[in-house]
Amino acid sequence: MAHKKLNLPSKTCPVCDRPLMWRKKWQRDWQHVKYCSERCKREAKRNIGV
Repeated sequence: MAHKKLNLPSKTCPVCDRPLMWRKKWQRDWQHVKYCSERCKREAKRNIGV
């Protein structure tokens, strides 16, 4: 059975401005997801300390 993924929520990564599409593994924590990758997460923490 084919699934249509047209109405999934999305966000934008504040570090690299790439779109984040909803993933099933983020289902419980979607409101807390901010970054597209661990690299962007580390970069954001490094820029806050500067």
